[in-house]
Amino acid sequence: MLLSSKGKHRRPSKAVRIATLAGVTGAAVAVPLMGATGASAASVETWDAVAQCESGGNWSINTGNGYYGGLQFSASSWAAAGGTQYAARADLATKGQQIAAAEKLLDLQGPGAWACAGAGGLTNDGVDPGVDTGSAPKAETKAQPERKAEQPASRSEKRETVTTPTGQKVEKGDGEYKVKAGDTLSKIAEAKKVKGGWQKLFKLNDDIVQKADLIFPGQQLHLK
Repeated sequence: MLLSSKGKHRRPSKAVRIATLAGVTGAAVAVPLMGATGASAASVETWDAVAQCESGGNWSINTGNGYYGGLQFSASSWAAAGGTQYAARADLATKGQQIAAAEKLLDLQGPGAWACAGAGGLTNDGVDPGVDTGSAPKAETKAQPERKAEQPASRSEKRETVTTPTGQKVEKGDGEYKVKAGDTLSKIAEAKKVKGGWQKLFKLNDDIVQKADLIFPGQQLHLK
């Protein structure tokens, strides 16, 4: 249970273990477990100091030892403190979210839940850290592609088709001249006085005409 004397959310630090073996006691080494007698809170500066001792101040740390984030939450203590509403593990949450969960753990177990409470000067000082917990968990944060303003479809984006006599579908196009049976690029260029002749006409419509000698009734060609 989190409220028992053995319910600390992580193992004592090496310094605490050595001090205990040597028979040394003191507030700077081990802080007695305090039950919650009211709302508990500590300043961001205090949590920063605790995190500096616990994890070197790395709020995203995951060394694989079963403790996560700047304040080295275990999975069970993170869940008990409501941290899973922000992220699956502490190292995947923001600093503000980790502090918000730590405030709840502080209220549940007191400063003794952290081996580095003494080094960080952690007490139930009643100071509201005022952290922002609104950011999305880092594990769920994904870069969203920038949306570009919609542009009018170009001729190459037109996908209307016409059916050839053999049943093949070819792109229709959106030009001003509609191909009739018996038409060729040469005939059209001559009849419509296209500057540059059939070569120019072919270049103008190369998005729908794949071969200069192969056009189909119903296709609509650009003449300029």
